[in-house]
Amino acid sequence: MSRGKIVRAYLKAIELRKDVLDFYTDDIVQEEFPNLLLPTGATRTMADLKAANARGQNVMRSETYEILSLVESGDTVACEIIWRGVLAIPLRSLKPGDTMKARFAVFFEFEGDRIRRQRNYDCFEPF
Repeated sequence: MSRGKIVRAYLKAIELRKDVLDFYTDDIVQEEFPNLLLPTGATRTMADLKAANARGQNVMRSETYEILSLVESGDTVACEIIWRGVLAIPLRSLKPGDTMKARFAVFFEFEGDRIRRQRNYDCFEPF
């Protein structure tokens, strides 16, 4: 399977609220650069991603990933994505059931067929 197809399957698994940890290598590092939700950004390991995955199930009712572009080059896949998430809890000016929207640029670096590094540049619409 091409790495682009793996990224598409990974994002679809998130939408379907499936466990995505098998998409990662054991030494995964995911970086989320500063944004409206995380002003100082975040760096996550496998243990952090496990915890975040469990928390996220309670924060979002659903989320979708619309891929606008996807480029494969060697071990790297770059995506431009429109993300939409329906909240399960209140967040700032939003209430449960409201939809958040953001544009993401995400860079995935692979080792074999698994994601070893992920860098997210998330640009949220004001909320």
